[in-house]
Amino acid sequence: MATYFVRRILIAIPTLVAISFVIFALLALAPGDPMAQFATNPEVPPAVREQLRASLGLDQPMPVRYVKWLFALAQGDLGWSFAARMPVVEFLAQRLPQTLAVVGVAYLVSIIIAVPVGVFTAARPKSWLSHIVSVVSMAGISLPTFLSGTILLLIFSVLLRDSPFQLPMIYDTQLKVKDFASLLQQFRQSLMPIIVLALFNAGAMTRFVRSAMLENLPLDYVRTARAKGLTEGVVILKHTLRNSLIPVVTLVAVGAPAVFAGAIITEQIFRVNGIGELLITSIQRSDTPVVMAIVFIFAVLVVLSSLIADVCYGLLDPRIKLS
Repeated sequence: MATYFVRRILIAIPTLVAISFVIFALLALAPGDPMAQFATNPEVPPAVREQLRASLGLDQPMPVRYVKWLFALAQGDLGWSFAARMPVVEFLAQRLPQTLAVVGVAYLVSIIIAVPVGVFTAARPKSWLSHIVSVVSMAGISLPTFLSGTILLLIFSVLLRDSPFQLPMIYDTQLKVKDFASLLQQFRQSLMPIIVLALFNAGAMTRFVRSAMLENLPLDYVRTARAKGLTEGVVILKHTLRNSLIPVVTLVAVGAPAVFAGAIITEQIFRVNGIGELLITSIQRSDTPVVMAIVFIFAVLVVLSSLIADVCYGLLDPRIKLS
């Protein structure tokens, strides 16, 4: 297995380098000038603007800038934010906790909900609860996050105003959890965006788990386990679920980076000052170092998640040999 992972990592390195070059070239060719904010300011002379461009390396050819960025990346330096006037690493470190507090928690909640619900509905596919779950999961998949987020805002922030069930409309990014009261406030302001993202992700995962379980339940090894006298719970949880989780692991692992990228709309609706909101504002400001860093981090997450999925394959099914 160690040889397999070393080989995968050696393949991933040139893949990430090629991805980074494509992203860097597209951002370099895209319209927009990071110095546009100075061009509209009459108090900044043209000579000063040219000096700023030279100090930031914007006057050099694109291949030279890319090679410098690549060598800086190897040293852990993601560049300098033109808009924030600070290192990109520090800028991302300020926004990452907000994203993890909402998007990360929502993804974990969706997994915790989807797996047991999908198993239960597959074990009793004709029950009334199974039909209700199917309707709710289809609604979660069908409703876009901007619509469900707007509906929750209208209900809990407008219609239930001045009631015990009112929730904050705007996410307070300056809130620091120091005691139980601040922890409760953090929970209340995170509740709506977490519900929106968890409902959307859990809907797809639940149907996927249910489908994988229904595909494995009629197979011979399940009938054999029942013929041995094992209880239905042991047959489902120990035998059927373990084999059914193999495709689910792929969905969860590959979907994790997509969740962080797809939460951009939700962060915009609830004003969550996270990575997704930062990506939008950086694109608008032509802050290419920040955009480059965020998109490249997403690419790294995709590669890492595929490696984690391969590890889970071997743990779930001993027949799978990674070599």
